[in-house]
Amino acid sequence: MAAAWKRLHALAARPGGRDITPLFAADPARAARHTLTLDDLTLDLSKTAIDDAVLAALLDLADAAGLGTFRARLFAGEAVNTSERRAAMHMALRAPDQAGLRAALPGGVDDASALVAAERAKMRDFVAAVHAGRLRGATGQRFDTVLNIGIGGSDLGPRMAVEALTSAAPGPMAARFLSNVDGHATLAALDGLDPARTLVLVASKSFTTQETAVNAAAVRAWLAGALGEAAVGQHFAALSTNLDAVATFGIRREFVFGFRDWVGGRYSLWSPVGLSIALAAGWDAFQAMLDGAWAMDCHFRDTEFAQNLPVRLALAGLWHINILGTANHAVLAYDQRLAHLPAFLQQLEMESNGKSVHLDGSPVAGATCPVIFGEPGTNAQHSFMQLLHQGPATIPVDFILAARPDHDRAEAHRILAANAFAQAEALLHGRSEADLRREMAASGMAEAEIARLAPHRVCPGERPSATILFERLTPYALGRLIALYEHKVAVQGCLWGIDSFDQWGVELGKMLAKGLLPDLSLPRPGGTHDGSTTALIARFRSLRGEE
Repeated sequence: MAAAWKRLHALAARPGGRDITPLFAADPARAARHTLTLDDLTLDLSKTAIDDAVLAALLDLADAAGLGTFRARLFAGEAVNTSERRAAMHMALRAPDQAGLRAALPGGVDDASALVAAERAKMRDFVAAVHAGRLRGATGQRFDTVLNIGIGGSDLGPRMAVEALTSAAPGPMAARFLSNVDGHATLAALDGLDPARTLVLVASKSFTTQETAVNAAAVRAWLAGALGEAAVGQHFAALSTNLDAVATFGIRREFVFGFRDWVGGRYSLWSPVGLSIALAAGWDAFQAMLDGAWAMDCHFRDTEFAQNLPVRLALAGLWHINILGTANHAVLAYDQRLAHLPAFLQQLEMESNGKSVHLDGSPVAGATCPVIFGEPGTNAQHSFMQLLHQGPATIPVDFILAARPDHDRAEAHRILAANAFAQAEALLHGRSEADLRREMAASGMAEAEIARLAPHRVCPGERPSATILFERLTPYALGRLIALYEHKVAVQGCLWGIDSFDQWGVELGKMLAKGLLPDLSLPRPGGTHDGSTTALIARFRSLRGEE
């Protein structure tokens, strides 16, 4: 692999090796040759400094890193999550029932497809019963709202998907989400809800996640206070495997939906954690989302690397991060329905690949995951796009757009699309000082004023972007898009030689918080903290009048 990395660095060091516009001038067919498709899904990678030589070197790197073997092991259900010695078989959650997928766990192998098929049938029956009114609340009223309580993968994926699928046309039920342990979030989530018509999902595999447990207890008290303690069993369902804790909480066994440890939290929206999606958008929409993800799974599994959308998107990211030294990446969905996609991708990418050791525990020498951020277009153009156009650092961008909207404001959508394409074009070409001077002189501006203003108006250009375009944001298209990014992340983890499927860093802060909590309430705080933390605890208590 060292030779492949060295070759890539040498290619970037060529005169103009970071420039993009000369590649278009030299190759009129560049856009077509660096655009990949899967049905209506289009991935345009031509606005990057990846020429044929760079692409060949990136593909050689993939071969040297054993990407083919990794991909085969991933779909074979082998323990690619090495630190936890288990598979990452979230693909089974969207595969057909008879796919025959298996998944390794410490001490054994699961028939993943059979387990998923059984739980999926149970979910489907539950959703059908709720929508048909066969399952009702304690007062006999039909449920009209589902409240999902979870955090991390138990919130970000379902929240993003529900907003994407129901904001243009409301589904069978309204949906609300409660994740933050901040009491203000609980007040907002419950505001205006009718407890008699609210179905509550508690999404926590262990049923011990602190934030989820606190919020679930608060919502339980709210509901029991309004409807009585006996109502809890009729209004709560659990997405968990801790049957004892769920029973103690008061949730009926038939309202518990589980999933195995080969499903990581950030991949769990395809599992029973996605029950809120099925309830809010309808089972057919949820199933179509699964089908779209499985179509991308099959494409990733079966397609050669040069034409493989997740692989090519991942290789472009490595070129930018490791060779060109970019530290940030923007995701701009020109679709308000995808407003929560950047937050979802923050967890997917940064929790997966925010690692600093290789699989064998040795230190990683270079960078891994960039900082992911984003906002819907055109809002982003009036917030942080200034930095992307004129800031000193190069920040690659993913532009995401549906060709057909689900509204009848055709002119508004054309304006939206024009802005998306124009922003990518502006990042590519920029605006030179010579051009600016000619334009200002043609307008009659004095030479002294031109000299004063021109440097401030220059946009350097040569800034890379990828464009992801598809026909409509259907449930199928959404599933396919999410799976595209999932597999991109896995490919990058393989090439960096890290474990993309564990998240030990998440645990440290949670552990320390549990130990620190008593110091915020004891008459005489104990514990051994650094000077800053000790002082902040004291100041916090003083501001509360507790010192």
